[in-house]
Formats: sequence, structure tokens, C-alpha cells
Amino acid sequence: MRSPRHLSAALRHGAVGALASLALIAGVTAAGASAPPRPAAPDREAASLPIAQRWSAVLHGGFVRAANTAVTCRRALTPKVPSCAEAAATGGQGRGAAPLVANGDYSLFYADADRDPNTYNSTRARLRVPEGARIRYARLYWGGNLRVGEQKPPKDNARVLFAEPGGAYRELRADTVTGHRVAGGADAFQSSADVTRSVRAGGPGLYTVAQINVARGNSPTGGWGGWTLVAAYERGSEPLRRLSLWDGFRTLHADERDRRSLSVGLPALRVPAGARGSAGIVAYDGDRGLDGDSVTVRTGNAPAVPLGDAANPTADVFNSTVSEGGRERAGDRVPGPPHTFGYDSDVLDLTRALRPGGTGLQVRVTAQRDSLWLGALFLQTDAESRTGGGGSAD
Repeated sequence: MRSPRHLSAALRHGAVGALASLALIAGVTAAGASAPPRPAAPDREAASLPIAQRWSAVLHGGFVRAANTAVTCRRALTPKVPSCAEAAATGGQGRGAAPLVANGDYSLFYADADRDPNTYNSTRARLRVPEGARIRYARLYWGGNLRVGEQKPPKDNARVLFAEPGGAYRELRADTVTGHRVAGGADAFQSSADVTRSVRAGGPGLYTVAQINVARGNSPTGGWGGWTLVAAYERGSEPLRRLSLWDGFRTLHADERDRRSLSVGLPALRVPAGARGSAGIVAYDGDRGLDGDSVTVRTGNAPAVPLGDAANPTADVFNSTVSEGGRERAGDRVPGPPHTFGYDSDVLDLTRALRPGGTGLQVRVTAQRDSLWLGALFLQTDAESRTGGGGSAD
């Protein structure tokens, strides 16, 4: 969304949690341990939720994720913008400049892949769990915009239908507070739930999520919506890694009162020689071609390093893509257009930012021109040296 400064911002609920103190200290647990779970509070909502650590562990393994958008393009409404087919067929345009493809310039409709008359939106995505791996933790995130050409009531924000590969739908309800805020012409929310048992039972394959509470139509802000399944696995043949999952609901630059950046960090992390890593991010309302949004990572006192790849330019990281390492495997999403019209779920290479010997890691998310609704962040970094010289990140 191009930040609509002319639109008034109103909070549906009282401001819950100040938009200050955004540098978060996430303690690291012992090997194999997870952070204490937050108390379940289904169907409660808050306008702001701090990006806080949900789960962490040090183990031989890593993160995998599946994700998809919940909307599709019906038609372009603004002269000289790409058609729906042209916009949907284009990737992230690499590190160069891309034409502006803003979801507010299009009429959007529900994406529906299951041919079930009882659902009005449904999409699938493949979770690639390595052979022989054991799922340690899994969480589903879903969200969208309730105000586009229609206004959806918020009563269904905290529930979706969820199906394992080859399985039938079951209702899934949020097990923690839902983030929900009206600002900048949008009525945005994100919910989440623990699905560890389901993913352990379902294993790898195509997962389906249906009935996400998103609106169809057009508005100056534009519509969006989608879901991401994040799963941590353990596999003895893989390097020892530190895994950290954060989530919450923070708004950047939706109106003039909002901050334009926030930081999360692991202050005690030490980077061993030759360390590799990745950073996954879930966010809403990123417009392709509207630069000024970025993700930078700093280790120790080294300069911050901007993250980006072939699908996500460093100056336009939040550009309506679902990608990993700059690409996406064919068949991993149904439907699977490269342009998601306002939903980002990307896994970026962190290796260049991991400076050996550095203590502490900080991720900074910035939105200078675009509006952004940040929902989740998941990082994995090597906990031992890969150079053979010894050393540990503990």
C-alpha cells in the first residue's frame, strides 16, 4: 500500500502495548529447550503485539515452511498498470528497479483451490520436511485485510480450516491473542495456533488452509491475505544450529504516528567461524516497486548488512513474494502465482551478515515509503564452526 496520509487512522481497540521499546531481548535456551509458552487466550484481540520470542532451541536440524496467498487478481483498475496476468506472472525483479504493482490498483478476489462448495477461499502449499527428520515444533500464522470492497466482520479472525496432506478439514482456532488494528485505510489482523501434533502426523506434503477472514474487491489501500506454516525439525545428520521463532503484530508507517523501523535481537549470540544461516519473515501489504523497505542484520559491532536476493531487492524486500533463497520450486503452491498481491513470506540468506567472532545479532525491519504489518520472524544460525577450527556459539 502506498501510505495514505490523507486517510484517518483509528484503533478498533485501545492501544495495547506501546510502540516503544522495540529492541527486544530474546533469551536463548539450553540445547533442545523451548521458550515457555504464552497463555492461550483464543478470540481475544489487541491492536499491537510486541514481536517476542515464541520458541527457541539449539539442535541438529532447522526450519522449513509452507506459505501461500489467500487472494487472487480479478482485473486491473488503473490505466497503464500491468494486467492481472502480467502482474501475477512476474517474480520479484531481482535487485533492480521494478514497475510499481500496488494491490490498491487491482480488484482482488478469493483464491479457491479445493473445489469445495462449503469454502470460499482455500490455498495449498508444500512443506518439505527432510527424510528422517522429527518435527519439534510447528505453528500456523494467518491474516489479512477485512476492509477492501467489502467490510468483513472480525468475528472469524481467530479461526480457519486446516487440512494435512491427503486429510480432511478440521477447524483450527487461534491459541493466543489475535493482532487486529484499523489504520491507514486498512482493517488488518493476524492470528496463529500451535499445529505441532498435526504436522508430526501429516509429515511432508501439501497442506491446505481455508476460510481465512479476508475481504474481496478494491480500495485505495488494497486487499491482502495469506498464511504461513513454520516447522522446526531435528535431524542428527545436520549441523548444530540455533533456531529462534518470534511473532507478534506490529505496524510500520501505516499512519504518521507509526514508527518506520523496529529491531529484534539475540544479544548473547556468538558467531562461530564459517557460520551460515537464514532469516524467514512474514509480513503484509508490501507493494512491488515501492522501495524504501528493507531488512538489515548486524552482528557485534560490524556494519549492518542488507538482506536480499533474486526475488527480493534489498531496497524493496517486502514485494509480494513467497520465496526461499531467491526462488520458488514449481508445484509448491496451489495456486502459485509469483505475485501474491500484498503477502510476503520469504526466507533470506543470512550468511553474509554473520561476522565471525561477533557477539549479538540484531535484525532491523524498516518501511520508509510503504506500509507494513509485521507478523513473524524465524532465524536459524550455525552454533558450531564449519571451518574445523572448533568454537561454539553457545
